[in-house]
Amino acid sequence: MAEQALLVDLLILRGQVLGRIADYERAAELAEGLVRDAPDAGTAWLARARTRATFHGFAEALADLDAAGRRGSDGATLDAERAAILQAVACYDEALVLRRSAAQRRPDFTTLGALAVLRAERGNVAQAERLFTRARRRYRGVSPFPVAEIDFRRGLMWRGERDLPAARAWFDAAVDRVPAYAPALGHRAEADAALGARDTAIDSLRPLALSSDDPEYAARLADVLSDAGHSHEAEQWRISAAARYDELVLRHPEAFVDHAADFWLTVGGGRPKGRQLVLRNHASRATRALALPHHVIPTGSWLADPDT
Repeated sequence: MAEQALLVDLLILRGQVLGRIADYERAAELAEGLVRDAPDAGTAWLARARTRATFHGFAEALADLDAAGRRGSDGATLDAERAAILQAVACYDEALVLRRSAAQRRPDFTTLGALAVLRAERGNVAQAERLFTRARRRYRGVSPFPVAEIDFRRGLMWRGERDLPAARAWFDAAVDRVPAYAPALGHRAEADAALGARDTAIDSLRPLALSSDDPEYAARLADVLSDAGHSHEAEQWRISAAARYDELVLRHPEAFVDHAADFWLTVGGGRPKGRQLVLRNHASRATRALALPHHVIPTGSWLADPDT
């Protein structure tokens, strides 16, 4: 059981690092099997909660976390998973209670880093910067992946602040730690393109678009190629991304409808289809809001008002 649960976590990690949706899908299959074969094991329910959250099945993931708790799973671990879900549905105040409590109980790399990410998502840049720095100083592990993720998240914060040089520097730091880190490579290429280094961006995006089954990289490559005047190759990648988005919307609508909508409204060149997907996403948010426990949907959350 422990080995299978660890394999689920490792598949999720590989999916995150390499941009491999197939790894997420394999992890979900394994987690379903764990719950089926060992329904009294909290680790099985925790593993399934993580895979369900990966594909934005947030209500189902919260239910699995509750089931894991009833079967003896560690409370701090469950609260960290709940906080991540609350952040994902913009329940920031509730997430902050859990993140801050964890950091006060045990101010280590994991808890301080998680609190830094939350502060960054809320636009509290000064607080986030201090927390990111504290978290990095407290890292005692040997794996490069946790530090690379923190650096990547720091880059996302500066991208949100429209400071592209700072964002690029942190994406670059993440890539220095993990050279194959697809999200960091992709966002670094995006920053390069915005800063005028289109050829550098194209050189980074081509291998990503070939190796990843996430259409985001093909879509980004198509966009940069089009801006650089390579219309024929851009169209090839646009067609590839379009087909993959259509497939993923059918298989994992909660996770990919919003990304597909953005694609069709921009580089995909299908505004009517994009608008349809936007409406579908709004309807899906409303349905998901009804499925979540009422106490995790505060006023102001996009789940409380799906038209926002």
